[in-house]
Amino acid sequence: MIGVRAVQKVSSTRAFARIAPHVIPAMDRTVHRLTRGKVLLSAQMLPGVILTSTGARSGQARRSPLACMPEDGGWILVGSNFGRTGHPAWTHNLIAHPDAEISWKGEEIPVTARLLEGEERAGVWKTALAFWPPYATYQKRIEREIRLFRITRRAGGGPPE
Repeated sequence: MIGVRAVQKVSSTRAFARIAPHVIPAMDRTVHRLTRGKVLLSAQMLPGVILTSTGARSGQARRSPLACMPEDGGWILVGSNFGRTGHPAWTHNLIAHPDAEISWKGEEIPVTARLLEGEERAGVWKTALAFWPPYATYQKRIEREIRLFRITRRAGGGPPE
């Protein structure tokens, strides 16, 4: 079996950044659907969720398989986009429509997202780098600041708007 350090090294390469965004999310969505929300392939290395957000421009539901960093009372989502230049679309969606839903270990959970800034972001960023060191390589490769979101369960538990 491939070790975590080997996966981290591979995931830090530019070739991975070119290929992975086209392959990993498609595989994750397919396996997630086939297992009725119980399995994400990428979650074998990092915890993962399927984020259902509302499109910033379209208003349509958008499903994005994402790595996450669980924390007490919620999750951190890192908008690394595999170290590519633009922010991932799901980050724009959460800024425009912070109420969303995640599928976490087979459970559908209504959530609210909050973009982290300033000192709060800096503290979480340090934790994220310890959690998955390739984030540092991604940040060095690009000029934009990687967006971090804190995702918490939404009171009331209704579906996203």
